[in-house]
Order: sequence, then structure tokens, then C-alpha cells
Amino acid sequence: MATEDDVRRICLTLPGVTERPSWGRPAWFARTLMARMWDDAVVTVKTEERDVLAGADPEVFYWTPHHDGSPQLVLVRLDRVADDELDELLRESHRIADSS
Repeated sequence: MATEDDVRRICLTLPGVTERPSWGRPAWFARTLMARMWDDAVVTVKTEERDVLAGADPEVFYWTPHHDGSPQLVLVRLDRVADDELDELLRESHRIADSS
């Protein structure tokens, strides 16, 4: 089971990433926002495979109507995502955010 501390640890190992609050929640930025705690056990990340992820495992990946206008954003339930998958998602999110 992943935690906010795991998200923080992974994000802060990536080049150029800084942490600062966004909407009162911990968030990590490359050039732009790459990850943000949405809830205590849910993180928002950028991905190019949102529909695929949510279709394959909606218990882990989902979005709310708030995210409909941002097709790269997906919510990830930390208590249901594998550690290696979280690492991969955060690295992809970093790549997307760093190239924006």
C-alpha cells in the first residue's frame, strides 16, 4: 500500500521537482504541476493513458467531473496501486509536466 510519503519520496528524486502547496494540498512541480494530493489517499497524476488505466482497473484509477476538461489527469487510489506502478506513473507524469 502506497502513501503520501511514497509519492513525496519518488517525486523528490526526479530532476527539477519541487514541492509546494496547491489548493491547500501537497503538490509536486516540474515545469508545471506533475502530481497533487487530491485526498488523503488519492493522488492526481498526468498520463497519456487515462482511459486505458480507468478502463482496466477502475478501483485504482478514476476521475471526477472536475477533471473532464483535463484528459491527461487521472486520480490514483494509493491504497490500491502497486509500488512499482506508482513509480512508473509518477515518472510518466514528470516527463509530461517537464515537457509542457
